Amino acid sequence: MGFDLKARLDERRARHRYRQPALMDAPSGRVAEVGGRVCLNFCSNDYLGLANDAQVVAAFRDAANQWGVGSGASHLVCGHQRPHQALEEALAEHTGRARALLFSTGYMANLGAITALVGKGDAVFQDRLNHASLLDAGLLSGARSRRFAHNDAAALAAQLARAEAPRKLVVSDGVFSMDGDQAPLAAYLDACEASDAWLMVDDAHGLGVLDHQGRGTAFAHQVNGRLPVYMGTLGKALGTAGAFVAGSEDLIETLIQFARTYIYTTAMPAAVAAASLVSLRKARAEHWRREHLSALIARFRRGAAELGYGLMDSDTPIQPLLIGDDAAALALSQSLAQQGILVTAIRPPTVPDGQARLRVTLSAAHEEADVDRLLGALEGAGR
Repeated sequence: MGFDLKARLDERRARHRYRQPALMDAPSGRVAEVGGRVCLNFCSNDYLGLANDAQVVAAFRDAANQWGVGSGASHLVCGHQRPHQALEEALAEHTGRARALLFSTGYMANLGAITALVGKGDAVFQDRLNHASLLDAGLLSGARSRRFAHNDAAALAAQLARAEAPRKLVVSDGVFSMDGDQAPLAAYLDACEASDAWLMVDDAHGLGVLDHQGRGTAFAHQVNGRLPVYMGTLGKALGTAGAFVAGSEDLIETLIQFARTYIYTTAMPAAVAAASLVSLRKARAEHWRREHLSALIARFRRGAAELGYGLMDSDTPIQPLLIGDDAAALALSQSLAQQGILVTAIRPPTVPDGQARLRVTLSAAHEEADVDRLLGALEGAGR
């Protein structure tokens, strides 16, 4: 049989699931320049509009002048520089934890944390809609992986009660990246505490957005003191790059000793850490960003519902329009692009079969007129 790569690629094309990167010719922001055309950008995760903020850019530039453009080594060799330490301390304080530990990406943070915490003979319990990095980490850990129905705390409790593994780790997104809804963290923690299990939350899409200071889902759901393992990313609402895990002193020391994706990779550039420190401060202090974003979300949901589009249960910046058919979602995305609006069609395997969608993401960088223009384009495309 061999490696018939072309057949696999042809099959994906035939099912309208072939994906290619769009080449951007401008910074991330309210607009995108792609293919020589300027479009309104409604598919970026830059929720607070900080990715191209002048103060964040200046912090990056100044730190690059001082620290160079590469850290030169892993954290445990000689790559852990003062900006890294300052950012870890600030993230720990922001998330109400004893310590935080930086990773180069969110994917690496999830792989490192889960494989350091559980292994063969243990059990990992995952929401069916968890991010791919969480699912992959569970498989790579060697622990027995079990998946429970989306946001179903009763199903989780039943699985935990039947499990006899010495260590039981429950893993969930805080805000689900393709649906935009939030996990029922209090109910999950009730189930965990009844079965001597730990809960880990990937809050990539909640950090910076939820809670009045942007401290994420654990604070928004008032369960932060009960949550053992918190992961957040810097490349979404905070507008830079990288990720971190926050928790107790013992948790962080365990990750330093056993998380392979921390030990065996070069530390992020110190300039990224310095820029992230500024964006974190701005995210905490500049409440208008979340207030404006909330108003835009409400405006979009109201308008899309009036147009008859299928909305999902989300009050976050992630506002999917459920289309269903792969080809139809792709055609709608292309129709919007012709009108100067960039919204990516999300198709399987990223989402389940029959649930292709347009994943609209809103940003504090957008204006009300931008949302109205998007709604107008959707109305025209619908007709």
